[in-house]
Amino acid sequence: MPGPAIAGAVPGGNPTGAHTAGAVVPWPFMDLSDIPAAPELADPQALLAQLGGEVARSLSRALERLAALQASGHIDARSLRALQFEVEQARRAGIVAQQIVRLRAGAFARASERIDLAALLHEALRQQGREIARRRLQLRLNLMPAAVASDATLLYALLQAALDWAFALAASPLDLVLDAAAATGGVPLSIRLAADAAGPEALDTMAWRLLEQLASALAIPLERRCSGGRLTLRLTLPGAGPAAAGSAVEGTDSLLSLSQPLAGRHLLVVAARRDTRQRLREALRPLGSMIDFVPSVEVAQAFCAGALPHALVYEAGLGGERFDRLRDAILAREPGLALVCVAEEGSWVEVRNEGPRQLTSVGRDAVAQALPAALLFELDRQA
Repeated sequence: MPGPAIAGAVPGGNPTGAHTAGAVVPWPFMDLSDIPAAPELADPQALLAQLGGEVARSLSRALERLAALQASGHIDARSLRALQFEVEQARRAGIVAQQIVRLRAGAFARASERIDLAALLHEALRQQGREIARRRLQLRLNLMPAAVASDATLLYALLQAALDWAFALAASPLDLVLDAAAATGGVPLSIRLAADAAGPEALDTMAWRLLEQLASALAIPLERRCSGGRLTLRLTLPGAGPAAAGSAVEGTDSLLSLSQPLAGRHLLVVAARRDTRQRLREALRPLGSMIDFVPSVEVAQAFCAGALPHALVYEAGLGGERFDRLRDAILAREPGLALVCVAEEGSWVEVRNEGPRQLTSVGRDAVAQALPAALLFELDRQA
């Protein structure tokens, strides 16, 4: 699985249950008669035809753009990025086809591990940070802690494939919901969005074929619904059940230690209320970074005149024109600054557009569980 695991599941509401990862447990007994049948997989000839069609369309658009650029006699950065994207789309289709072939050949060994699904999903989002920023996607996360029993490598690939497919379609904020409390026959993960297009050509892409194949390999039911312009993808994963007493199950802190350490990083927290500063101090302490707390935008401005932090965490109530000027001045000097906003209330975590770029917003009720992961996410994608 690429990249280090990232700690801190992104919770919604009042999460309960332990964050778990890493301990190997037996694959739980499953009554296969209760599992919906996997989608009928496309035959090789149909896949080959689809691959040729997607590659041809991407390369045709690239050639048309090249012809237009040649006629104009100049190329700007925006046109170059668009050309690069079209070529990358063709390359991506080829890579996906190779992955499907390997999965169909059964050239993999499936293991069973106890996995913190919310933490694994957040790691998948962290790896997609540049794509999220490039597409300027807005995400709304409501992820309850949930332990599942699956193969970590294949499950990670499944989550990446689901995000790839959804990101290519998204025309609105995406809702990612993991509500283990509502689970009855497994752990449900839903991705909801409004799609630009909902026809078979837009939905049944090579990314979707890879998602189907991975779901089939893991025996995970895959459901797709489109109604009223809203598209919902639902995956139902096998729950791992409660951890056995005395078993070597790791929690959030051990997950966090596997990610990039923040020793030597400097964080500046702007929070007016004492109770908020205490809550943020407790949430950020495990990161091992240097933290300074200031009570106002004016004090933050004076602080930053001397030295700039690596990340700025601030209360939403302190936002406004003065904070916008401070943020813009810091970004002019340090474009890689990580910004995390703490909302006045709520348990949602959002990636949203504000000012010159995107930032992550963490609801006040989600600070303890989600702030470390949100901060790591922002530092990583701004690096």
